[in-house]
Formats: sequence, C-alpha cells, structure tokens
Amino acid sequence: MATKSKFITTTLSRTQQILLGTFLILLSVLLIVAFLSFFTTWQSDQSLLLEFSNRNAEAQNAAKKFGALIAYFFIYQLFGIASTIWVGVLFVTGLHYFVGSNATKLPSHWLWGSSAVVWFSLFFGFFFQNQPLLGGVVGYEINHFLQDYIGWIGVALLLLFGLIIFLVVQLKFTPENIAAFFSSEKSDSEANTVSAAEEEAPSPSISLKKESQTTRFEIDKETLKPTISKHSSIESSSENKTPKTNDSSELTMEIEVTEEETTPEDQLAKRLVKDYGEFDPTLELKNYKYPSIDLLKDYSNGGGITINQEELEENKEKIVDTLRNYKIDIAQIKATIGPTVTLYEIVPEAGVRISKIKNLEDDIALSLSALGIRIIAPIPGKGTIGIEVPNKNSTIVSMRSVIASTKFAEAEMELPLALGKTISNETFVVDLAKMPHLLMAGATGQGKSVGLNAVLTSLLYKKHPSEIKFVLVDPKKVELTLFNKIERHFLAKLPDTDEAIITDNKQVINTLNSLCIEMDNRYDMLKNAMCRNIKEYNTKFKNRKLNPNDGNTFLPYIVLIIDEFADLIMTAGKEVETPIARLAQLARAVGIHLIIATQRPSVNVITGLIKANFPARIAFRVTSKIDSRTILDSGGADQLIGRGDMLFTQGHELIRLQCAFVDTPEVEKVTDYIGSQRAYPTAHELPEYIGEESGTSLDDNISERDGLFKEAAEVIVNAQQGSASLLQRKMKLGYNRAGRIIDQLEAAGIVGPFEGSKARQVLIKDALSLQAFFDNENTNS
Repeated sequence: MATKSKFITTTLSRTQQILLGTFLILLSVLLIVAFLSFFTTWQSDQSLLLEFSNRNAEAQNAAKKFGALIAYFFIYQLFGIASTIWVGVLFVTGLHYFVGSNATKLPSHWLWGSSAVVWFSLFFGFFFQNQPLLGGVVGYEINHFLQDYIGWIGVALLLLFGLIIFLVVQLKFTPENIAAFFSSEKSDSEANTVSAAEEEAPSPSISLKKESQTTRFEIDKETLKPTISKHSSIESSSENKTPKTNDSSELTMEIEVTEEETTPEDQLAKRLVKDYGEFDPTLELKNYKYPSIDLLKDYSNGGGITINQEELEENKEKIVDTLRNYKIDIAQIKATIGPTVTLYEIVPEAGVRISKIKNLEDDIALSLSALGIRIIAPIPGKGTIGIEVPNKNSTIVSMRSVIASTKFAEAEMELPLALGKTISNETFVVDLAKMPHLLMAGATGQGKSVGLNAVLTSLLYKKHPSEIKFVLVDPKKVELTLFNKIERHFLAKLPDTDEAIITDNKQVINTLNSLCIEMDNRYDMLKNAMCRNIKEYNTKFKNRKLNPNDGNTFLPYIVLIIDEFADLIMTAGKEVETPIARLAQLARAVGIHLIIATQRPSVNVITGLIKANFPARIAFRVTSKIDSRTILDSGGADQLIGRGDMLFTQGHELIRLQCAFVDTPEVEKVTDYIGSQRAYPTAHELPEYIGEESGTSLDDNISERDGLFKEAAEVIVNAQQGSASLLQRKMKLGYNRAGRIIDQLEAAGIVGPFEGSKARQVLIKDALSLQAFFDNENTNS
C-alpha cells in the first residue's frame, strides 16, 4: 500500500491535482443537476434523443442536450436513480485530489460505490417494476433474469445477503457489537428512570407558581386578529383555556359588523341585478334555437349491440387453450361487449407472471385470427388482465346516440365533448375546458376528420353562439368548408379578411399571433377584475359587478382547431410552433383552447415542447409502434383496427373508444339549420395583427448584406426558384443564414414576397440581367 501511495503522489504534480480535482468536482455538479432535472423533463426531451446534432432543437433539461442525453443513458438505460451514487463518488474523488489528501482509499470508494449502484438498481427493479426510472433497464432486466432461475424468493435473499455484506464489512455490524449496544442502552434507560423518580416531587409546585402566567386573547378591533400576551412554555390550566365572556362577545360583535360592511360597487351591482336581472349574453340572439336531434341520422336501426354468443364462447375457448399451451392456467374469464371491441377479463392462477401473458400478444392474435389484439396487463383499478378482441360484426356509434344520451344532456361542463362510446358501451363525455388542449393524430383515413366533426357537433349542440367562437384552420381547404355557413354565428376571424376558415399559411401565422394578443388582453381584463379565470370573470360580469365603460365585456370561449398541423410545421416551422406553444402554456385560464390534428405523428411535427402542453391526446390507428409512442408515450395505437377505433388519454390511463360517426350530410344539415337563423352582423373579430415585413430594414443597408449575397443571388436566378432550402443544399448553409439571405434578396428586389408553401417568385430572369442589376447598384452607391 505504501508503494501505491508513492506512485500516486509522484504521478501528478500538486498543480495537476488541483486542476483535476476542480474538474471532477464541477463535472459532478453538472451531472447531479442533469440527473435531477431529468426526472421532470424526460418526457418533453425524449424527442431530442434522435436529433442531438440539430442546433435548433432546444432541450428542457437544466443541462440542455448534454444533460438530457447523459441522464437518459445513465438513469434510463443503465441503473436508474442509483446512478447518482457514482456522481457522489466522483465528487469525493475530485475533493481528494483538490485538497491533496491520501488517495489510496479511492479504489475502495469506487468498488463499494459501484456495488451500491448495482444493489440499489436490483432493489428498485425488484420492488418497483412499473417505475423504470427507479431501477433502470439494467435493474429491470437483471431482476427478471434472476427470477427466471431462482425465483422472487431467491432474489429477495440475494438482496438481503448484499445488505449484510455491507453492514458487516463497512459498518462492522457483528452479533457481539449489537449485543453490547443494546446492553448499554438498557443500563442508560435504567439510570434515567431512577433520576426521573427522584425529581418527580417538585413538579406540582412549579405548575402552581406558573398559574398566574395564563394565556389571554386580546381583540384588535382594526385587524380582528388574536394576539397572545405573557406566553408561557408551561401549559395553561383547563379553566384558563376558555376565553373570558366579555372578550368572546367583543370578538363576535366585531365579526358581525365586518360581514355587514359592503362596498358601494357591490351595493350598485345588487341594485342593478334587482332592477334588471343578471346580464344575459344570449339576449342579442334570444330567438336562437339549438339544433334538433332529428338532424342527425340513427345508424342503429332501433337496436343496440348484437351479441353473438357463439363468437364469445369460441373466443373464450381459444384464449384459454392458447394460454394453457404455454402452461398458464386461468381461474376466471368474463367478457364485456362493446360496439367494435370485446374486452375479455381474465384472472390467472396464483404464481403466474403478468409479463408472461403480455408476451403472448401475437400468439393470441394468431389463434383468434383477429387484427388489433391489445393486452392490458393489469387493468387499472382491477385485479384482472384485459384482452381486447375486435368483433367480427362491429356496430356503428352514431352521433345521434351520444348527443341524445343522458350523460351528455346532463353534463355540467363548460365545454362538453361527446367523443363516442367505451368498451362497456357507455357514452364518453369529457370537458375541453379541463383538458385544456387536445392533440389528435392518426394515419390517413382512420377517422381524424370525423373526430373533429364530432367535437364541433358536440359544442354546436351544447353552446349558444354568444358563449363560444371557433377559429378554424384547414390547410387542405376541403375538410371544414361546411362550417362557412355558421360564420356569423360561431366563427372568429381577423379584421378585413374575406374567409373565416383559414387556408393560407401566412394568414395562419397572423391569426395565431392575433390570438396571443387576445390572450394578453384578456389577462389584463382578469387582472383588473381581480379574477383568476374566465369563469369567475364572466360570473362577475353577469352579476353586473364589472363596468362595461371600463373596457369590460362578456368573454366567449375561443376554440382553435387546426386540421393538418404537419403541413404548417413543414412550411412555417417556428413561426407557427412558437405562438402555439405560448397559447398552450398560458391561454387556458382566459378560455382559449387548442385542438390540433395531424396524420404524421413524427417527432419533428409533435415536438417535446408541444407534447408537454397537450396532456389530453387522441390516437387513431397508426402504422408503427414509434408513431404510437410519439403520440401517447406508449404502444397500443398501432394495434387499433381503424374506422374510428381510438385511444384517449388525459395524462394517466388509456381508454379505448369507438368514435361517434357523423357523416358529411349530417354536418351539412346542422350548419344549414344554424345558418338559416338570425345571426350577428359579422363574425367575431380578433385583434388586428400587423406582421413584420421581412427585409424592410435592409432596403438602404447594402453594406450589411451577407458575404455570400451575390453568390446566393446567382444560384437563385440560375435556378429560377426562390427558396431558403435551395440555398441550404447548393451552398451548404444553415437554415437561419439561408433565411436571412432570402430576406435580403427580397429587400433588394431579386425575389418576391413569401407565398406560403410555394417558392418565392424570382423577379430577375437571367444572369445578364442580374449583372446589370449589380452594376447599376454600384453606380448609384
């Protein structure tokens, strides 16, 4: 050991030891910050793992991309929360080198630290199998590997043996030391008992002496707060715990006077309500009639779900036989029949591992010859395992049936959405105001557009035009056109625009920024009214406690619906993502809610920033498990059967639903009925937003042009295509620099303005004209 110490001290100079120690200490601080931040940001940062080199992607981890990646590797992929022990050992190592202490014990620290990491990883993997962040992948896999060979009892004994090794070797816990410890504790307690008995007599006299120092309550008439005088650490006697009679009466009288005091504003509001009644926002369209249920079609033909008893028994037998082939016995099995899927709940015999049944998903699907088998192991809140099997003959869930249901009719919600029916054939109704935003995704033709129509129809049947306004964004230009008929009833738009349904990408950007202005204006109104949310504000306004002359007005809910979000992200990128993220983070309290649908649920479309602010998600059928995890953070959407079959989550459990079907003719009838009634003079106008015109600041600043301006102009003119992506490919530029050059080319008059998804028009037709343009500029300058 002496030789080793000499080797260590002579290898590094004192300066090198200080520098190495400082580096290790700072590195350990960075790692512990990254690890702790990972537990709150791992969901929003998961999309960054595949685009680490993308500088435009921003991580939420406190240590940014390095922290997100290193924490994901150590905590999730390796040993879970136990990896933080290594950070502590790294800090101790740095401290050893920094202070120049003897480093011979460092190998022992690393040996015991690594052993503790493995032990705790196995411990958490054994006791918390459903929490992968605690034990990590290594702890989970080692635990299952050992259980396959020595069972759970063997693993528990192995953990106990590891703990005993540490106690004996490191803490010197031996039977002799433990016996000596308890014998000394016993002698100390006997000694304390004797001394306590000797001092027991004087205690009553102390209590009598302190009797005069009682606790009294005095009433401060201005603040009505009790104050304590002559406070003693000795407890008061029982008679002193009761306040004096005159004190209590003074307290009661003061409280009654305070309750009777009212402000002049409250008195005026009460008088106005008494004379005119509460403010009614529906009076302007007081003759408005809600759509009739007869406008919707009934697809059930008067019957409910058809039960095929033979199919049920056949599927039960196949499930039991398949599990028996793998030596899994079933104690009980029962079926719950839904519109499109039947849930078979099984109770396995004691000792059967759930993961073993979960791994047989494909085998059960093969034996049943069915598409879309999904195993829920276990079902939340029940002691059973669920196997969802599609019905051979599915039943259509009509929009009429869910709108007519008692659950929807009696729903005491601000913005009720009747999405469809559950596996148990119950109508599923949720409140958009509590979500507060909804993300919908799924492959083409799986039911997204029908789902959006179901959402819109639910709100049209439940809300008055004065209570809600829609901002509809339809890049495909054909999905939401039917709602043009209710423009002056329910739609909101920018001033001086012809179409209320937005199809142009530039108009989308202006509308989103206008909604941000509306959000800020509403927050100012809530602040002045001293309200926390739109519900409190509107209640105050209806009770006439807010003066309209002060800028107060009744605030309708605003629901922004975007049908194809991927197209907007591809063409506008950050210009769209930034205001949407801002609205998603802040707009809930002021009654602005977002519903976003996309058919391409990739991580560059549904980014971590968006997912973090959309806890409520609907997934229709997708083509891969990766897409399912992108939407729901779990698999399952790839096993749906399509045609409105969907999974809904609000941040916890997944609920399988059959989306309510509302056909285009039904939507047309509803919008015709509403559109035929008296309406407001115009659509609800959003605040005006004037976008910054690109390039205007560079009109007269030729000296500030990019060094590659002329070369870029030649590339654009030769290709006759004005786009930043062309400059990125041809000149190997980053996106930001290419975008700035395009702005400068527009300011110079070489390319035209931004035209949404189209490339900009090139205003100079050939290279000779471009050269003449530059010569003319040089002459003028």
